[in-house]
Amino acid sequence: MTALEKLEQEQTRTDRPRFRSGDTVRVHVKIKEGDKERIQVFEGVVLGQRRAQSRSTFTVRKVSFGQGVERIFPLHSPVIEKIEVVRSARVRRAKLYYLRRLKGKAARLREVRAEQGGTAS
Repeated sequence: MTALEKLEQEQTRTDRPRFRSGDTVRVHVKIKEGDKERIQVFEGVVLGQRRAQSRSTFTVRKVSFGQGVERIFPLHSPVIEKIEVVRSARVRRAKLYYLRRLKGKAARLREVRAEQGGTAS
């Protein structure tokens, strides 16, 4: 194992949930304002992920006041407090860049129903 691989392994966070493109996630980000620190929530649809061990990133898009806003987050960054998966959608692509040109109801994704536990009667 090289020194770079060892350093990357130390920096990776294992407490991140599994999510995919099309999932709606709520990312809690630490914002530093002067000497104070607060948490800001960014909720939107995951457009895609770049998987590269400790350098992995994911892109989240939301519409705020009629304007589309995209943000790229490093997956293992200490700035991210936590990531919550709000809902999952069934998509057929890894990168959902086509959502950028859609608006309103056209930009909706087909939601995946949560599997209910238990036995059938």
